[in-house]
Amino acid sequence: MGRLASRPLLLALLSLALCRGRVVRVPTATLVRVVGTELVIPCNVSDYDGPSEQNFDWSFSSLGSSFVELASTWEVGFPAQLYQERLQRGEILLRRTANDAVELHIKNVQPSDQGHYKCSTPSTDATVQGNYEDTVQVKVLADSLHVGPSARPPPSLSLREGEPFELRCTAASASPLHTHLALLWEVHRGPARRSVLALTHEGRFHPGLGYEQRYHSGDVRLDTVGSDAYRLSVSRALSADQGSYRCIVSEWIAEQGNWQEIQEKAVEVATVVIQPSVLRAAVPKNVSVAEGKELDLTCNITTDRADDVRPEVTWSFSRMPDSTLPGSRVLARLDRDSLVHSSPHVALSHVDARSYHLLVRDVSKENSGYYYCHVSLWAPGHNRSWHKVAEAVSSPAGVGVTWLEPDYQVYLNASKVPGFADDPTELACRVVDTKSGEANVRFTVSWYYRMNRRSDNVVTSELLAVMDGDWTLKYGERSKQRAQDGDFIFSKEHTDTFNFRIQRTTEEDRGNYYCVVSAWTKQRNNSWVKSKDVFSKPVNIFWALEDSVLVVKARQPKPFFAAGNTFEMTCKVSSKNIKSPRYSVLIMAEKPVGDLSSPNETKYIISLDQDSVVKLENWTDASRVDGVVLEKVQEDEFRYRMYQTQVSDAGLYRCMVTAWSPVRGSLWREAATSLSNPIEIDFQTSDDMAFDVSWFAVHSFGLDKAPVLLSSLDRKGIVTTSRRDWKSDLSLERVSVLEFLLQVHGSEDQDFGNYYCSVTPWVKSPTGSWQKEAEIHSKPVFITVKMDVLNAFKYPLLIGVGLSTVIGLLSCLIGYCSSHWCCKKEVQETRRERRRLMSMEMD
Repeated sequence: MGRLASRPLLLALLSLALCRGRVVRVPTATLVRVVGTELVIPCNVSDYDGPSEQNFDWSFSSLGSSFVELASTWEVGFPAQLYQERLQRGEILLRRTANDAVELHIKNVQPSDQGHYKCSTPSTDATVQGNYEDTVQVKVLADSLHVGPSARPPPSLSLREGEPFELRCTAASASPLHTHLALLWEVHRGPARRSVLALTHEGRFHPGLGYEQRYHSGDVRLDTVGSDAYRLSVSRALSADQGSYRCIVSEWIAEQGNWQEIQEKAVEVATVVIQPSVLRAAVPKNVSVAEGKELDLTCNITTDRADDVRPEVTWSFSRMPDSTLPGSRVLARLDRDSLVHSSPHVALSHVDARSYHLLVRDVSKENSGYYYCHVSLWAPGHNRSWHKVAEAVSSPAGVGVTWLEPDYQVYLNASKVPGFADDPTELACRVVDTKSGEANVRFTVSWYYRMNRRSDNVVTSELLAVMDGDWTLKYGERSKQRAQDGDFIFSKEHTDTFNFRIQRTTEEDRGNYYCVVSAWTKQRNNSWVKSKDVFSKPVNIFWALEDSVLVVKARQPKPFFAAGNTFEMTCKVSSKNIKSPRYSVLIMAEKPVGDLSSPNETKYIISLDQDSVVKLENWTDASRVDGVVLEKVQEDEFRYRMYQTQVSDAGLYRCMVTAWSPVRGSLWREAATSLSNPIEIDFQTSDDMAFDVSWFAVHSFGLDKAPVLLSSLDRKGIVTTSRRDWKSDLSLERVSVLEFLLQVHGSEDQDFGNYYCSVTPWVKSPTGSWQKEAEIHSKPVFITVKMDVLNAFKYPLLIGVGLSTVIGLLSCLIGYCSSHWCCKKEVQETRRERRRLMSMEMD
């Protein structure tokens, strides 16, 4: 009752999602099954657009009875009590295949399962659109199919490749209905299984994958023997035919034009073992033959096959003792039709069916190597087909070709040895003591470099260049870039001489060099094969790395002179460990330490480069453009002259010399730089020299204002002082011959600023006249004035204290008088008011 009450509620919920009609379908034809097999009935709903999954109910009716609930996809209590136990055991189950499709599975079908099966879906539609159920009939037959092998237990057949074998199995059915049998032969080899040949229920043959050609050629056949025997025939067994063979029989019935498989049975028939054929090939182990002679090799075959088999013999050659490696090539082949395939210099023949000869004419060194004999046995099949039944490869026959090697020696010498870096290096590799009559021999060279090591560590050689037999030159990693730049040059000047030149040898190029000369022999096909290598003794390219030394000495031919005379200084240069040096010279001057105007000031005057080009550097005296001269006396000696010297020219003079080494072409590399000892220009003052001295001041922190003349002293000793608006005083005096002193007395804060002096030298000429020279200015000196705070504020403080005291006393006196005379009456009234207030409080 509870189940019936719950179904309308569930159906009402489902009706919300159903909007159009449905059609339930099951197989239309009658289903036939055999007792003990499995029954599967599919059911689906078409034109369905409802919930995500459609629900199904299955009912069963035996012949002439009403339907009984069998199973449901959405209601647990739907099945009748009769089927509850089979549902729990899993013999009856529903399997959903889609949202709108389900399958009914009945395992181990019984005779009681024969009847009608109805598949239905719940309906809550207001109007009926289509059908909501469908019925199919199921017939259950008794098992009347008998399948068995031709012999029990299944035999084991041992065969050799090419031999025939047959397998049989029996199959018969006593079904009352008109059924057909289908048969499939299957072979198992380990976990893999293969279909050999099948006979369908419609009487058609279908060969399995890989058996198509053998079936069409008649090698694999399926025949019937009598009324219930089926025979599988293989005319020539192959190694792939080994395995366990099964006979699989299925029974089919046609219902309403549709074929149904009602049952299937399989039986093990036999195990087939294919014994491999014995085949061996033997050749001589080691053979030696002289160059230009004939090479004769024999391949002897041993086999246990006495039937109609044909051999196929192939001779191959390899440089390595392994025929499976790449590089082996076929020399000659004799196919199963006894046709020979070979080159003009190679022949293949056979004396009998078990002996085959290889003949190589006019052998050379390139024929040295390993020879193999590869034999295959072929057996005939149907329709003139052939299949391989055995094959074998002989062990290698080592063949050595003896011949006369070219006899020669190699010598390496250095025609140019570098003494410094950037020098060229040239090596010559010569081939000597060659035998005459070696027209078929050519020589090539390989160049190697090995670094010098002081320890005993092994140093590997680096390839610089190698030449092949066709004169192709290949560079190594070390020399590739420098060879492309033209720094490394490899050449062959004569037939027996190879040259290697380094245009600019670097420190990294120091080490041992050696050459390897290879002899190449011409072959029959006009190719060249390397026959011999001869190594030369190494040549060591080395020079000691010492520091470059450059020494410059300056001297003055005339040590004493006066202003207006010519100053001359020579610089002598000496160098060591510098290759082909050229020198550039720079004349520089610096003020002496005692010169307070511009101490330690260095000035570049004139220079001369390594190409003897003269250049004025910081010489700014326009009136004496031609007053300085720098010239090259010798390769290592230079002379500097200064005409009409002035007092401003005083200082220390030096020569700064730079040594340059040639690189390549017109390029130069700086090797070393050195500074000479100083030569001092010191004018000896006397009555022939006087000075005008003037002092100036700029009263600001910078030099942005115009200078103010303070005081001056002319060459006659007359002092002139300018007037100023403040109280400080100035004095100017000559302390020594070359020292003038300016003093500021009673300095004030207005005296701060930058002070400097200006000197104008006067030189007396030999004729007695005075000559005025260029004015010289000193560097400015900044002067600050510090105030005396105590003296500056002493009197103002005393006056302020006195005045404040007097004013304080006067203010006290005025206040007393005012309070005594002017405010007495107001006090009395105030007292009277007070008494009034007190009396009011008392009232």
